Amino acid sequence: MRVEVLGGLERRRRWSQDDKARIVEETLAPGARVTEVARRNGVAASVVFTWRRQARTAERVVPCFAPVQIASAGGTGEENSKPPSEDDRRIRQLPAARNGLIEIDLGNRRRIRVDAQFDPEALARVLDVLERR
Repeated sequence: MRVEVLGGLERRRRWSQDDKARIVEETLAPGARVTEVARRNGVAASVVFTWRRQARTAERVVPCFAPVQIASAGGTGEENSKPPSEDDRRIRQLPAARNGLIEIDLGNRRRIRVDAQFDPEALARVLDVLERR
């Protein structure tokens, strides 16, 4: 029986979480190309795309609560008298909450939202069409 020992580099490399995060962050810079970043770091582009996908799903996993402060509609008027700052202008005003909003998750990134005053027959037709796709 003959045994042959192969020397050289191991084909499979182990990357630390810090290295993966650093490489993924490089790809997110404006004008960066994943293939160039991967080549510079000695990684296959497909591996970097996998790390990016894993990073996106990891960010969505952790739910958290944020503090909310509700201002009364009939305030003292001081807040309304000063001009809005640049930060205030960036914040998108959300529409008021609607009563009876129903959200139907069809999977495959498809959702339907209907209000309390929806036409059940029209909704049935829409669901029937979407079910065929």
